[in-house]
Amino acid sequence: MTPGVTERPVTHASVQLGVLLAVAGGFLDAFSYLELGGVFANAQTGNVVLFGVEAARAHGTDAVRHIPSILAFVVGVVVAETLLRPRVAAALRWPSRFALVLEIAVLAVVGLLPRGVPDSVLIVMIAFTASVQVTMFRTLIDWPYNTAMVTGNLRSAAQAAYLAVADRDPEAVRKARSFAIVIGAFVVGAFGGGWLTLHVGRHAIWISAGVLVAALGLFVVDERFRPEE
Repeated sequence: MTPGVTERPVTHASVQLGVLLAVAGGFLDAFSYLELGGVFANAQTGNVVLFGVEAARAHGTDAVRHIPSILAFVVGVVVAETLLRPRVAAALRWPSRFALVLEIAVLAVVGLLPRGVPDSVLIVMIAFTASVQVTMFRTLIDWPYNTAMVTGNLRSAAQAAYLAVADRDPEAVRKARSFAIVIGAFVVGAFGGGWLTLHVGRHAIWISAGVLVAALGLFVVDERFRPEE
């Protein structure tokens, strides 16, 4: 590598991919909350809190509707971890791309389902794919991050910003900037998901699928420069 040139991170750890995944993550949470009865697809902390609040208010039906999303999220983690097992990953060759194709396919189907399908079925499908995304893509350049939630990313950005100022650490500057970009992308996704869901309805989810198609395209483009996996 040429001195003074920063090595380009592989696609699944790049800021560009992180931005697209964060847009999709924010979009899906806004979509599911508005379209599917106030249940989050990604933010399981929110679902647990809302479950507790509704249970405390003795609203059993409202409390229970948050459970399918939580369970589907757990199943998605198991599936994603299975995809990462050495033998399975070797058979698939590109598990990261397979995960994106799976997510795109499920979201496309969600947009096609008729209005009569229960919201719980749709939220299970979306939470499952969101969980696969979160589990498969968890490194931003060299640092752990989350593509579908903000809390941990915000802590990392704030910590890095403090070190950048206090210690004048150039790596901390790079980290703070990268996390700030991803957080901004999540906000954009949440706003776009909210606005489009309010104006387009259930078919708005296809926009999120389109963002993931663009993410998949990054792998195809980047392999011209270096192998991904």
